[in-house]
Amino acid sequence: MKSTLVWKTLQLSSALLGLSLFVANNADAEIPNPTASTRESTAELNRQLSETPVKINPLQIASDVSPGLSPTNTNSNRELLEQIQRYSSENGVESLDQVTSVGQLRDVSPGDWAYEALRSLVERYGCIAGYPDGTYRGNRALTRYEFAAGLNACLNQIERLIGTGGFDETELETLRRLIQEFEAELATLGARVDNLEGRVAFLEDNQFSTTTKLKGEVIFNLASAFGDEKADSDEDVDDNLTFSNRTRLNFDTSFMGEDRLRVRLQAGNTPEFDEATGTEMSRQGFEAASGNDVAVNDLYYRFPLGDKIRLLVGANGFDFNDIAEIHNPILESSGTGALNRFNRRNPFVFRNNAEQGVGANIQFSDSLSLDLGYLTGESNSPLDKDGVFDGDFTAISQLNLALGEKLDLGFAFGYSYYPGEDVNLSGSTGSPLAKEPFGVGEIATSALRFGIQGSWRVAPKINIAGWGGYINAEAEAGDREGDNAELWTWMGNVSFLDLGKEGAAFSVAAGIPPKLTDVDGGLDDDDTSFLIEAQYQYPLTDNILITPGAYVILNPNHDDGNDDIWVGTIRTTFSF
Repeated sequence: MKSTLVWKTLQLSSALLGLSLFVANNADAEIPNPTASTRESTAELNRQLSETPVKINPLQIASDVSPGLSPTNTNSNRELLEQIQRYSSENGVESLDQVTSVGQLRDVSPGDWAYEALRSLVERYGCIAGYPDGTYRGNRALTRYEFAAGLNACLNQIERLIGTGGFDETELETLRRLIQEFEAELATLGARVDNLEGRVAFLEDNQFSTTTKLKGEVIFNLASAFGDEKADSDEDVDDNLTFSNRTRLNFDTSFMGEDRLRVRLQAGNTPEFDEATGTEMSRQGFEAASGNDVAVNDLYYRFPLGDKIRLLVGANGFDFNDIAEIHNPILESSGTGALNRFNRRNPFVFRNNAEQGVGANIQFSDSLSLDLGYLTGESNSPLDKDGVFDGDFTAISQLNLALGEKLDLGFAFGYSYYPGEDVNLSGSTGSPLAKEPFGVGEIATSALRFGIQGSWRVAPKINIAGWGGYINAEAEAGDREGDNAELWTWMGNVSFLDLGKEGAAFSVAAGIPPKLTDVDGGLDDDDTSFLIEAQYQYPLTDNILITPGAYVILNPNHDDGNDDIWVGTIRTTFSF
């Protein structure tokens, strides 16, 4: 139904509006018997109504409601309104039953603020209808069809009363006055409707897609690393100041309303800093070292299966963080969260060297849910030690527990297997020994993964989050077959929200990147690295966020013989 019908129906209801206001103020009045003077006044009112500037074309309304109605097949307003009523019933509007007493409406009580107005409209004018179940549903939204049906009933009653002289002089005078008083408001409303109609038409003609939403993010980053020497090297740290960018375009498409197809395009040249510093612990959390070549960075589809289950399938850039709750709300985002890669999420749970996979979210209750994932590395390759089942994979789960509205916890357990190539247990956030505990080379490795993460809103403007992780790894082939290794990691952060400005946040994070603590027949990390970050997220506008900050790695690569390394950065994020 065209939006012009709304305006025209409002014009048609001016007399009804006046009647309703009059009835609300005169609920206990009685309808007098028709008199000669009343009939004369009724004729005068009809004349004024025909001359008033608030005019409509009833045939045009009918054509808006039903394209099949034309001037040749209708001759009166009564036929027009009957057509509207028939049209509404044909289009799925729940039928309404006329009531003769307000007591028939079981959800209307004398204490309701509109009770007297409803009682008068029902008992004096007989133009209020209820639903078949005996309810009025006064608090629910009114559809256009229901408005047309209710308007039809009231107009029929008004037409009957006017025709039989059912109004006295006072009521007719009130209607005249209300029509005049609301003339300006109706004219203003008409201008607004015309304006909205034009804007809607423009948006429909220029919209990107009826099913797809475009969301974008652009990062400009000024950063540099500092220190005397690179980790595990006598070379100086490459400390040149860098200016880089990362651009992401997310195309989110819904086909059923509750599903989402995510296609992300990414380009950028943000450096990783691992070569400049000699350690992967210094990597930034928003890297995009692709030389500004555009690539599909993320591709997955999620959809509901009933009310409690949501399924996901990803074909590119898909990891457990696309499935499960990270429990690090202030620092988890790559564009607006932690500056360092390690501080964003637990690497033993959410960094599994994965690219493709399937997952599920199961919601048992408001406070309990389960995340499941089966993730693979090179499942798109048919070569030996690749594919869905012959290559590296991770099967992992996380049980989420919400303790009230302030504390959320996640308990994760998983199993990973790497057939020999691309073993990476640390998610490229720890030491070289933690990444490949049984040495560099094609040594098949399995790993049991454990993690606990949580977030606690201590106060309205203070949030604490963190995690702990443990891996028990085993060599599955070669001379090291049967050897075991243990890895540990933890991180904690505190954020002060709305500090200095609404939407701002000052955060401090500290932790131990993945460390190899015990390994059979090999070297482990003798010392301990500490990674400390401080940053301040300051929103310039709703769409521009500037984040100055720095982080330091003490004893890089878990070796106290290495010099400390600093990284300072000013990140500016534009979102649209």
